[in-house]
Amino acid sequence: MNFSSKLIEEAVSAFASLPGIGKKTALRLVLHLMSQEREITDQFAEALTQMRHNIKTCQRCHNLSDDVLCNICRDPRREPHTLCVVEGVRDIMAIEETAQYRGTYHILGGVISPIEGIGTADLNIDSLIQRIAEDQIKEIIMAISPTIEGDTTIFFLSKKLADQEVKISTIARGVSFGGELEYADELTLGRSIVARVPYRAKGE
Repeated sequence: MNFSSKLIEEAVSAFASLPGIGKKTALRLVLHLMSQEREITDQFAEALTQMRHNIKTCQRCHNLSDDVLCNICRDPRREPHTLCVVEGVRDIMAIEETAQYRGTYHILGGVISPIEGIGTADLNIDSLIQRIAEDQIKEIIMAISPTIEGDTTIFFLSKKLADQEVKISTIARGVSFGGELEYADELTLGRSIVARVPYRAKGE
């Protein structure tokens, strides 16, 4: 793709570095921005700059936040004794879209995956255990993608929490095995949360 402007080429390359954005789509986005008022482009760039420099991680659940605690953790209407354990931020967004869950969350930051070099020390497990005690958690919902790595992570956590007086449940398998939680449709995911089942490790 030939460009008459080095600045346009650099802008297209920047957009094309984003996941799911090819060169042609990147060019359309750049040309669209060029056709807008300069103030709109400035606002667009400023929003990205502010996000990148000022976004924080919630000290309680590890969600993205504007403040020390995210909006969910600060919401007094949430059920404080029910904790939904997820892999990442996008899983929280997916579950919130269902409007079927009113508890709080805890982001692990991934799943146990020896192939990818992700071990238990790389996940937010210690802070999870600490929250169970401090927040007097009564139920933990394992809303982790139904994959081999996900099941391994759930099994590890269930053993780690075996001495805790807390109910452990998993989302119902309306979400197909091997699928990513964030890509499940809202209706299926919502039903899976509502129809959660007590977790039992294999052999128990």
